[in-house]
Formats: sequence, C-alpha cells, structure tokens
Amino acid sequence: MAMNELRYSGGKWLPVLGLVLVAAAVAAFLWLRQSPPPVVEQPVATSPAPLPDAAMPPGNQAGGVIEPPESLPPPPVPPELAAEPLPVLDESDGAFGEALSALMGERAGMLMGSHLVRRIVVIVDNLPGERLPLSRSPLRPAEGAFRVSDEGGAMTIAADNVQRYTPYVALAEAIPAERLVALYARFYPLFQAAYAELGYGPDAQFNDRLVAVIDHVVAAPEPGGPIQLVQPKIRYRFADARLEALSAGQKIMIRMGKENAGRIKARLREIRTLLTEAGRQR
Repeated sequence: MAMNELRYSGGKWLPVLGLVLVAAAVAAFLWLRQSPPPVVEQPVATSPAPLPDAAMPPGNQAGGVIEPPESLPPPPVPPELAAEPLPVLDESDGAFGEALSALMGERAGMLMGSHLVRRIVVIVDNLPGERLPLSRSPLRPAEGAFRVSDEGGAMTIAADNVQRYTPYVALAEAIPAERLVALYARFYPLFQAAYAELGYGPDAQFNDRLVAVIDHVVAAPEPGGPIQLVQPKIRYRFADARLEALSAGQKIMIRMGKENAGRIKARLREIRTLLTEAGRQR
C-alpha cells in the first residue's frame, strides 16, 4: 500500500469546526469547503502570521441558503458580566481574544490575532455554502498533509488521517459548553454588528443563523467504510457525487472521520440546547 500526502483543499478547515465548538456559541462550529479550481499546490504553513487589519474588508452574503427553525433572541448575559462595558467591534480583539484564549488554555496559540469576531461570523455564515474564504479563518490550519491510501489505483481517505483532527475535537470537548455560551452572550452585540456588515438586513439575526448552521452541520451524512476519492487534476474529490455535492461544513464532517464527527455532533447538540433554551427564557 502506497501512502500519498497531498493537501486536500478542505483539510485545513477542521479547526474551524473546532472553533464553532471552541468558540461555541461564540461562533459555533464548525469547526469547510468544496475544492476551488485547480491551482499549483504550495506547502501548507503550520504557523501562518495573522493577517493585518487591512486584510479584513467587509464580505458578501454566503451562498448557502438555509432557514432557521425558529427565531430566538440570543441567550441572556450572565449577571456577573452584564455590567462590564463592551468595546466597539473595531477594538474588540483585546477583550474578546483574551476571554477566548482563557477558555482555550494552552491551545490559544491556534487563534489568529486580528478581527476574531469578524472571522468567526464569516466562517459560520459560509459553512452551508460551497467554499470557505481561506483568508478569513479564525484558527490556524491543522498540521500535516491530507493523507490518502492508494492501493492498486483505488484511492481512499487513509485511516490515520483522522489523527490530524483529534486535537481539535479534544479541545472542543474540554471547554465547558456553559462558559462558551456565556462568552457568546456577553459579546453578542459585536457578533450581530459583524453580521450586519456582511449585507444582511436589520431584522436578520446572527443567532438565528448560528442555530441553523449547527443544525445543518449536525445533519451531515455518516457514510460507512472507506471514503473513495478521485483525482481528476490536482485536488482530490469524493468519488460519490452525493458527497461531493455537500456543503463545505458537511464535507468537513466526512473528512474528519466517523468517530470524530460523532463527538463533534454531540457537542454541537449540547451547545444548541443551551442556546435555544436560554433564548426562550428571556
């Protein structure tokens, strides 16, 4: 059996799913995208430098059209946090980044250093679409290359490829969901402001989009057995046309492996419950 290592266009996006969990209700997961037109592959940098402030212009609405199951207000801010003033969106990296880093602990180095709220909103908004904007990721990419098993010309996702993603899954499970939702509630006005920048109307709520995206990701299929791949040009694609037609967010669930996906889905369901129950109690 020969093992090939070539970057899959969506492989680096698992951390985003991890963030949707890590930043939980702060941006919800997930913690990817359909392959873009073939380009010459470049080595994946394991520690890219944060983008400068000028690299985050307002973006457009995402292509993934999904309807929220219901409209709910965001969860209430915990009383012990309600009295603290919020910074404006353009000056929020210090306060929000510090709070999020505290939840992530020793893994806080995976965060990008600028425009965190905007990055989270853009990625969450684009998970149901075909692609994720690479330059907007709030987390650094997973290390290593996408691993493929090639036996007699039959290519599948290698069994050990899941190991690239398990640290992010473990991180998502390690942070108490209640604290994630509380952080999200605390900074919600900034998430809503960033969402409005994308061109949505005044009545569109990021919280509704977040709940709908969680439902969309959780609904990803769970194919059994090795995942067959094809390589028509440079990038790998799913051999099954039904899988290749999935959204960016649902494809990530396939690539991370069935066990990892099951753990992520369980975490997302917990976060969704906290989000919706808290909103109903307002």
